[in-house]
Amino acid sequence: MKKLLNTLFVTLPDTYLALDGENIVVKQEEEILARYPLHNLEAVCTFGYAGVSPALMGACAARNVNLTFMTRTGRFLARVIGEDRGNVVLRKEQYRISDDEVRSARVARNMITGKLYNNKWILERATRDYALRIDTERIKKVTESLGETMKLLRDVEQLDVLRGLEGSAAVQYNSVFDDLILQQKESFYFYGRSRRPPLDKVNALLSFAYTLLANDMKSALESVGLDAYVGFLHRDRPGRASLALDMMEELRGVYADRFVLSLINKKVINDKGFYVKENLAVIMDDETRKKVLKAWQDRKQDKIMHPYLNEKIPWGLVPYTQALLLARYIRGDLDEYPPFLWK
Repeated sequence: MKKLLNTLFVTLPDTYLALDGENIVVKQEEEILARYPLHNLEAVCTFGYAGVSPALMGACAARNVNLTFMTRTGRFLARVIGEDRGNVVLRKEQYRISDDEVRSARVARNMITGKLYNNKWILERATRDYALRIDTERIKKVTESLGETMKLLRDVEQLDVLRGLEGSAAVQYNSVFDDLILQQKESFYFYGRSRRPPLDKVNALLSFAYTLLANDMKSALESVGLDAYVGFLHRDRPGRASLALDMMEELRGVYADRFVLSLINKKVINDKGFYVKENLAVIMDDETRKKVLKAWQDRKQDKIMHPYLNEKIPWGLVPYTQALLLARYIRGDLDEYPPFLWK
């Protein structure tokens, strides 16, 4: 099993990253702020145009350490990767499946089934743990609806039908998502998904968590030899990592949504850490972004029992294990792609 290494998040925009022997050195002007052994890292993620020396870029590429550049608000800009080690036989079969709508739908419906199963379990768990604080009857109706939709998914072989069922289920789930916010409700609320830009604090946190998850998913897919840009449910679009978006579906709720809820309900963050821009976009300030990134890194270290592998692994390896299982399915080692079903 792959070992989960650390990710270095650089949030200070006026820093410069350089290579010193086998270490990454973080500098601000002439002052050295920190030094990290390269062999302990699997990724470096910078926010806000941090400069990086060519020597460090080369070292990261040679050691397969993903070097990613984001804007300060978390929008992806660019990534430095080393030599492409993709398996050509595996990728050609991936492309053949992607070109065939029926075969694509058979893979994608398992991913969407995983998404609905996990979202249903999130809601059922909330009714069990917080029965006196939430409207259990209203949530129960949504879980029953998600269960019915899961039955319909089983035989779907058209992508448009699959998208319709997934969209309908998402509306149902989002209609009660606000009920899961148990603390700081006067400042954190969810009336619906808003993106580009996020128009409230919860959407700002969700967008940021989805960006982090997408980045982890892309790296995982590439590490097992798949093309992260050729998907099954999400079709080809220049610059879009469609397969990473497909694979994220089953993990959005259980990985990203639960993470955001825990930040709010455990009061890791508060309403002071956000500001509103002229276009009404709600943005995290630097201090809140640091707290979120630290909590994200801590969450990746938490252990869970993988339901298919029946093995205890860190949360941070779940994207990798699912990418590995997808590669095994595409090779023909598995009859179906097994989605991640949280228990």
